[in-house]
Amino acid sequence: MSRRLTLRPLSTLRIAVLTGVAAGALLVPATAAFATDPTPTPSATAATQADKEALAKKKAEDARTLKEAEAKKAAEAQKTGGKGYPRGGVAAGEAPTQDDNTGTLIGSATGALLLAGAGTYVLRRRTTARREG
Repeated sequence: MSRRLTLRPLSTLRIAVLTGVAAGALLVPATAAFATDPTPTPSATAATQADKEALAKKKAEDARTLKEAEAKKAAEAQKTGGKGYPRGGVAAGEAPTQDDNTGTLIGSATGALLLAGAGTYVLRRRTTARREG
């Protein structure tokens, strides 16, 4: 037996292991994208009528306090000539964009497919070269 035939299973195994390691490295960001999903919280148990009334009073009081604070802020801003208003973006009350990690998932999947295609091409080329001598 020639040396080439004895090393063939080892080289194939080595290529398979390296391809698996590279694919795993590409798919790690995808697992991080799924790991950032918040876990659901259990719902509250049924509250009594007294609890509901106390909660409603607390919400009304908080809303009134918030309105008073906003009115004071607006009055102070009017006195200063409007220099205290935010210029734009999130500070002006706009909602920040939602990051759903779609780009990470698409990038990882594309990279894995490209790696698999390149690995297949290399293996076919090596097999053809061995046959032709």
